[in-house]
Amino acid sequence: MISPYLSVYGHRVQMACHLACRSRRFTYLPFTYYRSYVSTCNRILYTEAKRDLAIRGIRTSDSPTPEPCVCHLNAAEFHSYHELCVKQQANKLKGHFTILLGCGIGTVLGLCLYNNLGGNNRKVVAASSNNNETNYEKLFSAAKYNDAEQINQLKKLGIDVNKRHEFGWTALLVAVINKNVSAVKELIKDGADPNIGDNFNTVYEVAREKHANSLHVLVIREDEFSDRLSARANFRGCTSLHYAVLADDYYLVQLLLEAGADPTKENDNGHKPIAYCKTPAIKHLLTAAEDKYAEQKALKEAEERRKFPLEQRLKQHLVGQEGAITAVASAIRRKENGWFDDEHPLVFLFLGSSGIGKTELAKQVAGYLHKDITKGFIRLDMSEYQEKHEVAKFIGSPPGYVGHEEGGQLTKKLCQYPNSVVLFDEVDKAHPDVLTIMLQLFDEGRLTDGKGKTIQCKDAIFIMTSNLASEEIAEHATQLRAEAAEIYKQRSQGSIGDFDMTEKITISRKFKDSVVQPILKRQFKRDEFLGRINEIVYFLPFSRSELTKLVLMELEFWAKKAKQKHNIQLCWDRAVVDVLADGYDVHYGARSIKHEVERRVVSQLALAHERLLVSKGCTVRISVQNSKDYQNLTKSNSTQEGDKIPVITLQVVKKVKNKEEVVDLNLDNVSKAFFD
Repeated sequence: MISPYLSVYGHRVQMACHLACRSRRFTYLPFTYYRSYVSTCNRILYTEAKRDLAIRGIRTSDSPTPEPCVCHLNAAEFHSYHELCVKQQANKLKGHFTILLGCGIGTVLGLCLYNNLGGNNRKVVAASSNNNETNYEKLFSAAKYNDAEQINQLKKLGIDVNKRHEFGWTALLVAVINKNVSAVKELIKDGADPNIGDNFNTVYEVAREKHANSLHVLVIREDEFSDRLSARANFRGCTSLHYAVLADDYYLVQLLLEAGADPTKENDNGHKPIAYCKTPAIKHLLTAAEDKYAEQKALKEAEERRKFPLEQRLKQHLVGQEGAITAVASAIRRKENGWFDDEHPLVFLFLGSSGIGKTELAKQVAGYLHKDITKGFIRLDMSEYQEKHEVAKFIGSPPGYVGHEEGGQLTKKLCQYPNSVVLFDEVDKAHPDVLTIMLQLFDEGRLTDGKGKTIQCKDAIFIMTSNLASEEIAEHATQLRAEAAEIYKQRSQGSIGDFDMTEKITISRKFKDSVVQPILKRQFKRDEFLGRINEIVYFLPFSRSELTKLVLMELEFWAKKAKQKHNIQLCWDRAVVDVLADGYDVHYGARSIKHEVERRVVSQLALAHERLLVSKGCTVRISVQNSKDYQNLTKSNSTQEGDKIPVITLQVVKKVKNKEEVVDLNLDNVSKAFFD
């Protein structure tokens, strides 16, 4: 006995039913309505089902089914068993095959298989969902069924009302799409964020991401979220306001706006909530809210910039580079406050050696402007565009060529996010034809792709990086660092403003004209390209104090890693920091410090761990073997042949009778090999 209209299992159950009907094995089909359930039983068309079965010659009845022998299984086991049963051919079954659905909170969801093996022998297999739901399952159920009291009780237990479902939605999104006003009010009162977007894409995309059956995903979506939405539509990024508009509920839209919902926020399709309006009243409400929200947002952002300037934000993530940070922050400040030419995009050229913070500064600027760096940051490695034919990959192939429909790597992304921060890494390696295309991009803020479509991107910020003139900048490092330090000191004293600082941060006109400009002209071979660059930013080699910060950051990183993975406490002497700082190579920047720490410290830790010389819960001290000789050598600032090379060693700190004892780890002199 099987119902072809149980929407929970869709076409597979219906197919099994038809096979069973053709085989004439089933002669009796009871229909049981345990409880009305929002997304399943309300779609079972009782009369149509009886008519369909009558045509097939199958008798129906409303009599109760035999009481099953219930075997408790979890939801995963239930679905696995169901898949197995459906795949079996109906003409091989003997007896009756019944699916019983009784849904709702605490209702048994059962699957019963009756096999008549002769006589009165009957085997029954049943599955039931776990009645002991977790608190978060209760939260989503309460949002679905408008149980505000249950939500309040769960909040008192300390649950996070913004917790996401396995498939990406939140409890507030569930309550909104089902027009449950009481649940929405309670969730907002308990701290639900109305601007959190749904992570659910299409049914098939989510199934692929979660490695699940698409039918299972569809069941869960309809069962626990809503059955009124298309399975093929992309809902990723839709906020509660999007769903309130889709539900066409004026009161919910107004309630969410009062709670701080952003009417200007776009989903992954690039649509604001107003794009889904059906009624003029809601459209008028959202239009007024957009204007008001934009004004309030601008005032709030201006206040935040005054309290926490961009320079301070960038310094949290970068070591040193005072001059570079100041130059970039000043240019962005002009753009944010309307003191710039909005007909042309902002273009930077970052010059300096490798590993000195050029790419990281570009990322931090993107994170500051767009919050979501995945959408607001486009990075292109220009070493991939060294050949003439690579131009097609940049903007897209012309008509008639392979890849024409795919579009270009740059134009495709700019079309989606025209106000992004675009990083052209190592631009000096690009083919001259690529630079020709960039002329139009930098000058007019537009780009024509291979399909003939023009992309407007005047609000974008373009950043190019290059190692050109890095040797010359390194040679003048002492002078440049002294100038940057003086500017920072004057700024902290309030003796100069941003404008004066910007003039001084251009370093020296003589150095720029006589040293840097000739190198750039030889490489790019055109003045018009250089003339479109708003700001050339110089990155200086690290000073001694900055190297100390880098070493400490790297040691703290590995100390945290040792604590998390191995429960080992790391500590170190001051001399260790100085020894590791000496491993700095001006040509490789911060990367040389990272490699020095890995080679001289982490390698020894790994060897000691492998030889069971350190164990969980112990404290390892990093020290320098001949630290006194090294300190004297550092103070004299002289190095001679024959000077002892400082060797970094490991020691285990043990507590004996409330006293600490330090035991040197014997690595059989292997530690010297890590230095040599």
